[in-house]
Amino acid sequence: MIINDIVDGVSRRIEGAAETVTGVFEPTIRLGVTGLSRAGKTVFITSLIANLMDRGRMGQLQGAAHGNIKSAYLRPQPDDTIARFEYETHLAAMTGPDPHWPESTRTISELRLSLKVQPGGLIGTFSGPRTVHLDIVDYPGEWLLDLALIDKSYAEWSADSLARAKARTASKEYLTRLDTVDTETKLEEPLAAELADFYTRYLHDIREAGFSDATPGRFLLPGELEGSPVLTFAPLPEPASQPRNSLYREFERRYEAYKSKVVKPFFRDHFSRIDRQVVLVDALGAIHAGPQALDALRQSMADILGAFRPGHSSWLGSILFGKKVEKILFAATKADHLHHAQHGALTNIMEALLREARDRADFAGAATSAMSIAALRATIETQMTHEGEPLDVVQGKLLSTGKQAAFYPGALPSDPSKLLNPARDGEEKWLDADYSVMAFAPAEIELQPGEGPPHIRLDRAAEFLIGDRLT
Repeated sequence: MIINDIVDGVSRRIEGAAETVTGVFEPTIRLGVTGLSRAGKTVFITSLIANLMDRGRMGQLQGAAHGNIKSAYLRPQPDDTIARFEYETHLAAMTGPDPHWPESTRTISELRLSLKVQPGGLIGTFSGPRTVHLDIVDYPGEWLLDLALIDKSYAEWSADSLARAKARTASKEYLTRLDTVDTETKLEEPLAAELADFYTRYLHDIREAGFSDATPGRFLLPGELEGSPVLTFAPLPEPASQPRNSLYREFERRYEAYKSKVVKPFFRDHFSRIDRQVVLVDALGAIHAGPQALDALRQSMADILGAFRPGHSSWLGSILFGKKVEKILFAATKADHLHHAQHGALTNIMEALLREARDRADFAGAATSAMSIAALRATIETQMTHEGEPLDVVQGKLLSTGKQAAFYPGALPSDPSKLLNPARDGEEKWLDADYSVMAFAPAEIELQPGEGPPHIRLDRAAEFLIGDRLT
């Protein structure tokens, strides 16, 4: 086993060295895109690609504003065993005559966008355009959260998961069944499957309620692993004794198998090769769901940062030690659900969450940032009168009825602590405010030549993530 691991590691380093040498002539950026709790990563990727190909709305991306990017075009992706991101299908859904939100992707996918870039400065004076490849890797956010399990024992994960479950009403069915189980008795497969099913239903329920800490992630997206022993376990309280072949010992073994056969291969084959990362967050949805959901988001962000190897990649370092993620962006999506007067408050909340996550994860090295965006703007801003006073609202087509409606979600506090303190304290609901969310359908749009889909600060997000490679 050790010899195989060494050989496998050497092979990967040789492959990495070959990729690095090739990258000297045609640099490649591997951008990981993931999202937590329906944050809209399919829409983000589709709009990002469309706006990089037609850059009329990308004024804050310096390579576009200064004309360094001469052209952009799709190319075959380098990984033949990974599904292609269905860009054309998703773009047609968002911008067609009957616009609708595209189907979410449920597994890993990839797309390569190649850009012809004219370098600036002295180098650009003596050289022609170079090709920069942007490989966008799309994967479920639940898989990213699973990386935090690598350093947790089964006992630690169980204790943490059960402590969180006891504070949530969605766990009642699972905890009630667990109270009748003797974890020291011999494993019986029907009971194991029943407990795993109860726990999986609980994970689906909390994700539906806006919580972002549903692990193990493959319980929600099992794919070809559905029904396998590696997904047939659940958290259990640690018993006084742990006889061989007992329910607890077998669940512990399956948890370790999950880490070694599911989580670690994802890290080895995909995650460890990422250069830049964006994590999309439905912060408005978490705020609407209440203090406990916002606290779960706070803890998830810390777990995510802990999963990244901090530091800056160098050409030699990437050969010898493997790549390290250089930039990480946490982006609160659906900013178009708020009037622009509240965008600063949403960004402040994200920045406060990021600061806490960095402190909790003891994270240093990679550049991090937080901002609020809308990858596809679905609303317009307007005013309405409420009790004789003007009120800033957004207006759009309701997803449920297709009718136009104006919406005011409530005023976010300018001081993030007014939300974070109740979240840390485990309050069940906000004491002095009520925050709402509304589901809007994509608006009908007419794109002018050279323009991508309308957005909010997608160009700023692109500038942070990849702008240094495009000038």
